[in-house]
Amino acid sequence: MAAQIKEFTPEELKQISDGLERKTAQEVIAWAIDHFHPHIALASSFGVEDVALIDIVSRLTPPIRVFTLDTGRLPEETYDVMERIRNRYGIAIETYFPDREAVERLEREHGYYSFRQSVEARKYCCGIRKVEPLGRALAGMRAWVTGLRRDQAVTRGDTRAVEWDEGNGLVKVNPLVEWSERQAWDYVRANDVPYNVLHDKGYPSIGCAPCTRAIQPGEDIRAGRWWWENPEQKECGLHHR
Repeated sequence: MAAQIKEFTPEELKQISDGLERKTAQEVIAWAIDHFHPHIALASSFGVEDVALIDIVSRLTPPIRVFTLDTGRLPEETYDVMERIRNRYGIAIETYFPDREAVERLEREHGYYSFRQSVEARKYCCGIRKVEPLGRALAGMRAWVTGLRRDQAVTRGDTRAVEWDEGNGLVKVNPLVEWSERQAWDYVRANDVPYNVLHDKGYPSIGCAPCTRAIQPGEDIRAGRWWWENPEQKECGLHHR
């Protein structure tokens, strides 16, 4: 896990966040680079928000690390956009896999679709495939950058531009917190940023292949993630609320 380095009090982070939420995404990231580089990294699952962030970061100096969590069950289209992003920006995307023995034990003891049996079983799978690798990715970091937006889900309505991530023991920076989905798409299209083609097939939110489906017109943008669960339960453990 990340080192427990806390340079700001909760009140100071709140005040900083209040000020930064009136700034652009570029200014928020620039603030984070100024305060935490080189101990800062951008986490990307290569959804529309994350590819927009990669483009923004590519225009700033100094560069920061970009990492992703390869759960072993990602859609082929996600690997495709990862490769297109890698080639477009000339970056070495750091990939973190789940522990092999833990995955083997999970599938041997619980089967291949145990995550559909209960919320607890799904979070157990997410813990192995996502949460544990994230801890390794953030080791030694003082801050990480995410593409969280407030209007993505009911579980993210209180997300701030800068906040203390108690679960991981470091600062979390969310430069797009006030963006709408349309703003993210406007940026991607205006800058010709490569994106996941599943977005064009009704997938506004993309995770593991067995846990993601296209949504129907009028459905919430997160309706296709773990669609058998209630909206307030739809988090994998990466983002502690």
